[in-house]
Amino acid sequence: MPFVERTPLIAGNWKMNLDHLQAIALVQKVAWALQDARHDYAATEVAVFPPFTDLRSVQTLLAADKLSLALGAQDLSPHESGAYTGDISAAMLAKLDVAYALVGHSERRGGHGESDETVGLKARAASAAGVVPVICVGETAEDLEQHGAAAIPLAQITAALEHLPRDAEFVVAYEPVWAIGSGQAATPQQAEDVARALRERLRDVRDDERAAATRILYGGSVTSQNIAGFLGQPNVDGALVGGASLKADEFSRIVQFKKHVTAA
Repeated sequence: MPFVERTPLIAGNWKMNLDHLQAIALVQKVAWALQDARHDYAATEVAVFPPFTDLRSVQTLLAADKLSLALGAQDLSPHESGAYTGDISAAMLAKLDVAYALVGHSERRGGHGESDETVGLKARAASAAGVVPVICVGETAEDLEQHGAAAIPLAQITAALEHLPRDAEFVVAYEPVWAIGSGQAATPQQAEDVARALRERLRDVRDDERAAATRILYGGSVTSQNIAGFLGQPNVDGALVGGASLKADEFSRIVQFKKHVTAA
């Protein structure tokens, strides 16, 4: 597999938290904290994923203050337009300078019954509009016991990619469902084992080049205390951060994970 330097991505998924005024305040605090820390956005990319109602306000702030944070959406419709009450299309997101969109988050799969096919169609819709899909995969505690850690994520990514053009850019986010919001994160080695298996699967269903270039994130109870361990793994290229992304100081510390890495 060719060597490719992958830029780490730290993404904050706010879930259903913060109104548009609170969103503006949080982004300002994060930006100020990273400015004070002289953060190099070219070395570590930073993205925030607010609720839909906050996107326009955050986009306006990012543009007006020339902030280098990327904007992401938490979901999108697989449809381009039409009679789909409550849905938001990829084209609408693209008009708001949304760079990334989560598809297949476990809370959508579990709480809204989204199938692998739906996830794949959403990924395709995002890609067609110029929005990079962040394809979320992960196993439940029951899956882990019955099938092991990698089986379900591998099946999910394989199914999703059946709907995505071969040349499409995408990000993979491995989030073991049993770790999300539990305070019980996977170990760095557990994350690496699954990330490595996912990269091998990408090589099988795409090619060496795409497998080497695709960023694979870990998500699930990520904190500033454990982030360096995850990002020290060769196949883990970033993090999808949940609750900790709602705290400006903690999120900025996570972004600055390279300062936590000590020489072996």
